[in-house]
Amino acid sequence: MKITTICCIGAGYVGGPTMAVIAQKCPHIKVTVVDLNTDRIEKWNDHDVNNIPIYEPGLAEIVGECRGRNLFFSTEVDKAIDEAQLIFISVNTPTKTYGSGKGMAADLKYIELCARQIARVAKDDKIVVEKSTLPVRTAEAIKNILDHTGNGVQFQILSNPEFLAEGTAVADLLNPDRVLIGGDTTPEGQKAIQALVDVYSNWVSDDRILRTNVWSSELSKLTANAFLAQRVSSINAISELCEKTGADVNEVGKAIGMDSRIGSKFLKASVGFGGSCFQKDILNLVYICKSFGLNEVADYWEQVIIMNNHQKRRFSKNIVTTLYNTVADKKIAFLGWAFKKDTNDTRESAAIYVADDLIFEKAKIVVYDPKVAIDQMLFDLNYLETRSDEKNSKYLHATQDPYEACKDAHAIAILTEWDEFKEYDWKKIYDSMLKPAFIFDGRNILDGQQLEKIGFHYQAIGS
Repeated sequence: MKITTICCIGAGYVGGPTMAVIAQKCPHIKVTVVDLNTDRIEKWNDHDVNNIPIYEPGLAEIVGECRGRNLFFSTEVDKAIDEAQLIFISVNTPTKTYGSGKGMAADLKYIELCARQIARVAKDDKIVVEKSTLPVRTAEAIKNILDHTGNGVQFQILSNPEFLAEGTAVADLLNPDRVLIGGDTTPEGQKAIQALVDVYSNWVSDDRILRTNVWSSELSKLTANAFLAQRVSSINAISELCEKTGADVNEVGKAIGMDSRIGSKFLKASVGFGGSCFQKDILNLVYICKSFGLNEVADYWEQVIIMNNHQKRRFSKNIVTTLYNTVADKKIAFLGWAFKKDTNDTRESAAIYVADDLIFEKAKIVVYDPKVAIDQMLFDLNYLETRSDEKNSKYLHATQDPYEACKDAHAIAILTEWDEFKEYDWKKIYDSMLKPAFIFDGRNILDGQQLEKIGFHYQAIGS
């Protein structure tokens, strides 16, 4: 089958960038991204591409090139499903907050709603592709729904998980380490796999396209994220030991990273990992293991989450302890709120939890982030339901000027590794702060020796 029409259900951090790159690399394919969120679709269609809802370096330029040519954003979900030969499901799969598996299992209600809508609308054969991160054997549930429509339409279900990293999503999509496609071993399943392979082959070499069965593909995504998160928690665990022994975690990380068996990536100590995937996917993996009675395996992976939470709490506790065991009515400047640089995604950002701890101590927090607005910050904090929305608004404020954020502050906490922080006039910032002036570098990005020469009391994790 030669694919000429694609529909993607879900215009979020995965669906939007992925479809934009497919549209750019496959100008002969009509790509339509649909979402029920009218405001989100309006932003994707904004005449100024710099106002699209997702910030990723290079994304606005690609959207500007393709939008209106072969890339379209719409709320007409049924129409797009009806026209498409290949349908990506790229909707949210949050951790359940209710019922069986609460706090661990993936909530698949949006996936099921998509499957039922496809079943209701489809009049001809379709290839349905899981793009969202899903528990192993979810494809079976989707197929059961689609195969019982009673209208004779044949569906093939593929798993094609994304491995892009936010902040480098466009580069990852243009030059992926691998493209993983899982499908049935039947002749029909293999034809469906080949149809999707042919799409990616427009810019990805065949040796980077992996073909597996559906279950291996689904589990590979969870496992990849679990391994990466494990490395982060491992170096963060060592960072605490470094602080007690006089070792420097940056030096330790560099030394072990030069071992070719280990490698250097994800060995940077920090205040903890965030983002939409790591915690959610590990909790999902823990739940799956427990459901099969693999309790020791579940405990092993759950410890990665425990260590990550400990690192965030340890960071905020250290701020309180260093500031003479009280931060009540003290101004703390946060530089960064997004969970990592070069993205406006704040999901599970360490900043949320550090802010929550400090507000509990009645600190006054002023945040500067180049890509995150105050409404999003308050939404994140309110989502924790620790205190009333009114109290959060009283203690958390934001500014578009980093120097204003730091003025008259007792301390600065670096919560995102934005490159621009390295270029600031730190002498000017020091002169504007209350003395003694503290910097707590949760991302290990600043030159501590230079800052101490200026007069700062500088602390970085693991040193």
